[in-house]
Amino acid sequence: MSDSAGLHVSPEFPAVLERIDALGGALEANADAAEKLGRLTEDTARALLDAGVVRAALPRNLGGYEFSPRQLIETVERVSHHDASAGWTMLALQLVTGTTAAYLDGVAAADLFPDVAGGDYALLAGHGTRPGRAVPVKDGYLVSGHWQFASGMAHATHIHSAIQVEGTGELRVLAMPKAQVELVDNWDVLGLRATHSIDYHCADAYVPATHTYLATTTAPANGGAIYRVGLVNMAAIGHTGWALGVGRRLLDELKSVAAAKSGTRNAAVDTAQFHAEYATAEAKLRSARAWAMEVWQGVESRLDAGELLSTEQDTLIRLALNHATWTVWDVGQTVHRWAGTAAIRRGPIERFLRDLGTGTQHITSSPTVLQNCGKWLSGAQPQAHWEFLDLAP
Repeated sequence: MSDSAGLHVSPEFPAVLERIDALGGALEANADAAEKLGRLTEDTARALLDAGVVRAALPRNLGGYEFSPRQLIETVERVSHHDASAGWTMLALQLVTGTTAAYLDGVAAADLFPDVAGGDYALLAGHGTRPGRAVPVKDGYLVSGHWQFASGMAHATHIHSAIQVEGTGELRVLAMPKAQVELVDNWDVLGLRATHSIDYHCADAYVPATHTYLATTTAPANGGAIYRVGLVNMAAIGHTGWALGVGRRLLDELKSVAAAKSGTRNAAVDTAQFHAEYATAEAKLRSARAWAMEVWQGVESRLDAGELLSTEQDTLIRLALNHATWTVWDVGQTVHRWAGTAAIRRGPIERFLRDLGTGTQHITSSPTVLQNCGKWLSGAQPQAHWEFLDLAP
């Protein structure tokens, strides 16, 4: 059952970060192999799961660690600093597995999460927009649809998908075995190559009603206060951490390049312009991180008090993510400008820049979301509220 107490801040957080950092060398060593495979290597994925990256987002009453929002941001940030594709893969698995565990009760929770503490639980991947069709039948639905961008699917046991119920138009989210869908091996992209963000589809697949939940719910069946933020805001947690981790790694790499080149003939990194632009990039990244954490600190205080989020907080969550993402893109341009050939030859900077360019295209950081934030904040639609990524009157 759901825990109605205040926000849980997990004591497991420091140990999980230590275990992630201990894997840093392996993540770097396996990055090229993962890109060729189009997914993380099995060893890498298993090591991150064993470190507790997904368990961090699972409800305590099911055996999870149930990190607070800022703890989850830092967890994804740390993985992403070591490897952007690994961070993206884990944020996706963390998000959809954690929310499934929180919002499904009874039969489904027992089926999918029998022993989280012992490592026996489903891993879910899938896509939550462009819903499929769900035709009501006895005790469930016949589901048909085509979904895209199922990041982490190679490592999943089950599918998470949005569906729209025929007749009522109700939006729900399902959990179903991966064997019930056909996977489309079409992830041929510039960046985030190792995330296996493939398409999948099914036709008239039966899904029990017990294995679905209302997509807009803010009332968890399991776990505590964090899950009252809802599915979209849970997604913002991971994507914010990803952007910040990638930005930090890129600046750290540029610092290493500067140290290696300093003192050589005509070294651009010895110019006052480089020093000024590096300082500016640092200020931008640190400011974006500080503001994102400030926004989430406010959210945590409200959750701890047992309250639902205000429209302003829903808006600021989306805006802080958009700001972090595009600030890091700007930082990436600075890194590209000053890193010289390190930005174009195979290596960490080149790989992180490609991954960043692809990550910025995610729907949560789209121009439309930014425009909707501006509509509400400027007073153009003061009575509006958020429905997923749209501002509804």
